[in-house]
Amino acid sequence: AKAKNPPIRDPQDFEWLKQARFYWNYEKDACIISICDVDFEYNDEYLGCKERLCITPLTDRCYVTLSQAIGMFLGGAPAGPAGTGKTETTKDMARTLGT
Repeated sequence: AKAKNPPIRDPQDFEWLKQARFYWNYEKDACIISICDVDFEYNDEYLGCKERLCITPLTDRCYVTLSQAIGMFLGGAPAGPAGTGKTETTKDMARTLGT
């Protein structure tokens, strides 16, 4: 049987990289948010980690997909049935990035 939450053994494991990770860059004097291989500079006054929506595999996938699109200077438009949290997920990511 496959483990439900496989342990993260390396900083390059995808399960770790897909998380929104916050770092302080002393050279830029700014908070950097990393999602996969894309880095964002926090664009507001940083007040610490905010509460997030219920984290599901779908919200994780949405974060990864949108961050990759933004990193390539593109956009994204989550699609699906009404009431599934598309708008809330997008707003939550924008709040996380400080936009």
